[in-house]
Amino acid sequence: MPKFIWLKDTFFLPFNVGHEHGSGNPTVAGDVRTSYLWRKVLTRDSLMDILARFMHLDVEEKTVVTEKGIKRHRKESMIFPRYHQLDAVRALTDHAQAHGSGHNYLIQHSAGSGKSNSIAWLAHRLSSLHDANNEKIFHSVVVITDRLVLDQQLQDTIFQFEHKLGVVQKIDENTQQLAKSLADGVPIIISTIQKFPFITQAIHTLEANGKGVAISTAGKRFAVIVDEAHSSQSGETAMELRKILNKDGIEAAIASQLLDMDDDTLSEEAKKELLREQLKRAKQPNLSFFAFTATPKFKTLAVFNEPGAEGKAPFHHYSMRQAIEEGFIHDVLANYTCYKRYYKLIQKVEVDPEVPRRKAARALARFVEFHDYEIAQKVEVIVEHFRTHTRHKIGGRAKAMVVTGSREHAVRYKLGFDKYIKDKGYTDVKSLVAFSGEITLKEFADKKFTEVNMNSGIKESELPEKFNTEEYQVLLVAEKYQTGFDQPLLHSMYVDKRLSGIQAVQTLSRLNRTTRGKTDTFVLDFVNEPADIYTAFKPYYEATDKGDDTDPQQLNTLAYTLGGWKIYTEAEISAWCEIWFRNRLNPTGGEHKKLNSILDLAIDRFKLLDEENQNLFKGQLVSFRNLYSFVSQIIPYQDSDHEKLYTYARFLLTKLPSLIDSRTIQIDDEVELKYYRLQKISEGAIDLRVGEAEAVYGPTEVGTGQADEEVQLSTLVGKLNDRFGTEFTPADQLFFDQVRETAVANKQLQLAVMANSIENFEPVFNQQLENLFVERIDGNEEIFIRLMNDEAFRGVAAGHLMRAVFHQVKARLNASRGDD
Repeated sequence: MPKFIWLKDTFFLPFNVGHEHGSGNPTVAGDVRTSYLWRKVLTRDSLMDILARFMHLDVEEKTVVTEKGIKRHRKESMIFPRYHQLDAVRALTDHAQAHGSGHNYLIQHSAGSGKSNSIAWLAHRLSSLHDANNEKIFHSVVVITDRLVLDQQLQDTIFQFEHKLGVVQKIDENTQQLAKSLADGVPIIISTIQKFPFITQAIHTLEANGKGVAISTAGKRFAVIVDEAHSSQSGETAMELRKILNKDGIEAAIASQLLDMDDDTLSEEAKKELLREQLKRAKQPNLSFFAFTATPKFKTLAVFNEPGAEGKAPFHHYSMRQAIEEGFIHDVLANYTCYKRYYKLIQKVEVDPEVPRRKAARALARFVEFHDYEIAQKVEVIVEHFRTHTRHKIGGRAKAMVVTGSREHAVRYKLGFDKYIKDKGYTDVKSLVAFSGEITLKEFADKKFTEVNMNSGIKESELPEKFNTEEYQVLLVAEKYQTGFDQPLLHSMYVDKRLSGIQAVQTLSRLNRTTRGKTDTFVLDFVNEPADIYTAFKPYYEATDKGDDTDPQQLNTLAYTLGGWKIYTEAEISAWCEIWFRNRLNPTGGEHKKLNSILDLAIDRFKLLDEENQNLFKGQLVSFRNLYSFVSQIIPYQDSDHEKLYTYARFLLTKLPSLIDSRTIQIDDEVELKYYRLQKISEGAIDLRVGEAEAVYGPTEVGTGQADEEVQLSTLVGKLNDRFGTEFTPADQLFFDQVRETAVANKQLQLAVMANSIENFEPVFNQQLENLFVERIDGNEEIFIRLMNDEAFRGVAAGHLMRAVFHQVKARLNASRGDD
C-alpha cells in the first residue's frame, strides 16, 4: 500500500501557460486545457531534466531588529520552476542549439516573474550547451548586471548544479580580474558592463607587472545575458563589450574592408581604428545576447529582434497582466487617487515686464510648487492619510514613499514633514529623505542640506537597511530608489512629480512586490491625470508593439542641416579624426593640445550665435549623436563621413559652453499666491483591461526647436490662473480681505507695527488673530471652521495675513509722514 507524505509547509504556485496575455490556459483541440502537464512537463525526460537542472534549494537569510536585539532568520525552500521560466529557458536553449551564435533575444518578463532564477538557470544551461557534433555552442557565458544582490543569488543558484571551483567567477575586484577570467575561459563570468572599456588598459597593466594575459576570441563564441536591457545595453560602453568579445573577427573584417574604404583624408592607421569603431556596433556573429526587461523601449525591440512564437520580438513573453492575475505582483493602479490644486496668482508690482513665455511659465509653476503653503497642505494630506489608512496595513508594518520632483523639492518636503510631525506631537511616523549632492535654500543661505545631515547622520549605503526597520515609515525621494528598489513593505506612494512612459511604470511598480499580509496598494497623485498613467502603463500590460522603423535618411538630413550652420568644416573634422583615430589609446600631450585647438575653432563660431540659435544647434547635434548611435546598431553603415562626424560631435558637445540664460526669470517678488485649494478629483482603479495600447516609437523626425516668444508677465499670470482655475468663492476671498482690513484699522496693531520689526510684530498679531476671525464668522462659516480646526491651514493663512497687514500699515504710516 503506497504511503503519502504531507508536507505542511509546501505551497503551490500557478503553473499555467497563460491565455491571451492573462492567467489560465488556452483551449486544446480534442483535449483538456491542462494536457500540456502530462504531454510536455511531466514526461519522463522532462521531469528528469527538471529534477537535475532546475530544482534547487533557495536559502534566504534575513536580519530582523527586535526589542531584544538583532535576530537572524534563515529560511530554506526547494524551488520548482514556474511554467514561463521552464518554457523560456528551454525555448532559448533549443534555439541557440539549433542556430548557433549571432542572435539577439529579448525576454520580456514582468516584475514578479522570478527573473533572478530565470537568469541563473539560463546561464547554467548555456554554459554546458553542445551541438549535434558535441561542440560547445558558447565557450563562455557573460552575465551583465548592475545588482550585487543578483550576483550572489546567481552564484548560489548555479553552485547547486556545479559543485566545482572555477565554474562561476564574480568580477568584484577590478578590470584585471575580468581580463584574466576571459583569458582563462571561465564558463560563467558575472560583471558590470562598465569594466569592459578598460580591459585593454588592464592587459597593459598586467604585462607591466609581468602577469601578461592574452584574450583570444578566434573561433570562440560567447553568450551575453543582460539583466536589464535599458541600463546595460546602451551607448559606447556596450559597444566596447562587443569589440572585446569579437576582437579577432573585427580585425579580420578590417583587413577585408580597408582596401574598399575611400577616404583620402585619413592615414591607414586612422582608417583601421575608424573601421574598428564602426564594426563594433553591428551584430557580431560570435555573440548572442539574451536581454531581460519588463518594459522594452523601441530601441530594445529593434536591437534584440530575434522573432519568437508570434513571429516578432520579444522572443519570450510573460506579461504584467498574467503576473497580476496569478498573484505574483500587486496591481498598483487598483487604488489610485488623484488630487488637483486650484490657485490664483496676482501681480504685486505695477511694472509689467516682457518675459520669455516658456521660461516664465516654468518660474511661475515653480513659485507655486515650492510655496510654503503648497508644501504644508500636501504634507498634511500625506501624513494624515498614512496615519489613518496605511499605517495599520501589513500587520502594522506598512511603509510609504513620497516621490518629489527635484532635490530642492525633497529638501522642502523633509523640512515640512519634520515640522508638521513635531507640531502635531506624532510619534508613530518618521521619515527619511534620499537625494544626491547638497542643496542650499535662499531662506537658509548659510546652511547646506545633504541626505546624510537631514537623516541624522545615516550613511547613504545604510539607508535601505535603516528604512527596513520599524523606526522609519516614510521615504522621501528625488531621482533615487525609483527603480530597482525592492521593499515589499511599501504599500502607499504619494506622487508629486510629473511621470510618463517607462519612468511612470518603473516608479509606481516599487509598490507591486508581494509579502505575507499585504493585500493591496495605494497611490495618491498630486500631479498626474489618470489618463496619463493609463497611457504609460497600457503598452506594458499585455503585449508591447513596436512602431515603424526609423528612416535612416533622417541621419543624412540631419548631417546636412548641421553642416549648414557653418560651425565646423569637413577639413576640421578630418584633421581632428586623423589625430584621434591614429593614436587613440596613448595620445601625447601635444596631440591633446591639437585636438582641443581644432574644437576651439568651432567653439568660437558657436559663441557668435544668439542664445536661441545656440540652443537649436546644440539640440540638433545631440539628435545626430543619439540617432547615429542607434541606427548604426541596426544597419551596418559603411559611411566614414557619418562615423567621423559622430566621433567629432561627441567631443564637441563636451566643450560647447553651458547655455546659461542671460535673462534669468525671478518672479518671487513680483507675484504672490492669492488663494489655493487642494481637492480630490478622482479615486478608484485605472483599468488597463480596456482600450488598445499604442505602439512604442523611436526617433522619427529631426527636431528644429522653436524660439521662446516674449509675453507680458501679467498676461502669463492670467493664463495660468485660467488654466489651473479656482474653486474658492468670492466669499472666501472677501473673508480674508475683510480680516486684513479690520486688522489694518486696529489701533493696537498699528502701534505694534510702529514699534517693532516684522519678526517681533508676529506674536502680537497672532494674539489678536482669533478675535479677528471670530468677528467675521458670519461672513463665511466654512472657512472659519477650517481655520479653527486645521492648524497647518491656519498657520499659513496667519503668516500671509500678518505680512500683508504689517506692510500695509507700514506703507500708510510712511505715506502720512511724507504728507506732513
